[in-house]
Amino acid sequence: MKRNSITHEFVEFIPDQLEEGIVYISIKYATAMHLCCCGCGREVSTQLSPTDWRLTFDGETISLHPSIGRWNWPCQAHYWIRRNRVEWAGKMSRSAIEAGRATDRTRKAAYYGDEPVIDQQPTGDAAAPKRRDSLWSRLRRRLTF
Repeated sequence: MKRNSITHEFVEFIPDQLEEGIVYISIKYATAMHLCCCGCGREVSTQLSPTDWRLTFDGETISLHPSIGRWNWPCQAHYWIRRNRVEWAGKMSRSAIEAGRATDRTRKAAYYGDEPVIDQQPTGDAAAPKRRDSLWSRLRRRLTF
């Protein structure tokens, strides 16, 4: 059953079993998780960062920005969480989804400096510039299993 509202709990660790209608927020781990608001029961993880989702807490309610879209899931849920309300959005076309993903990749590359960085080594015949990957590239390699 589709939800139209949620509650929230600030936690250090996300519980093993999520309850319907609750967004669990771990500030320590910059993560918010909840069960999909469409009722399918799948876990939705939203990483809080300058290039992913932003959490707003006004003292009583939470909002997550941007919208939550589960394009690869059978439910293809798409909604906003604003002030503990679930605002349903329409389905997006495949081209709109791909355009949004391309924008996300561009934003991440710009923020994290995904272009290789050249560190200057001491000058000399044996010294040569050393290429160093960006922080984002190194993190992505470590998180890829």
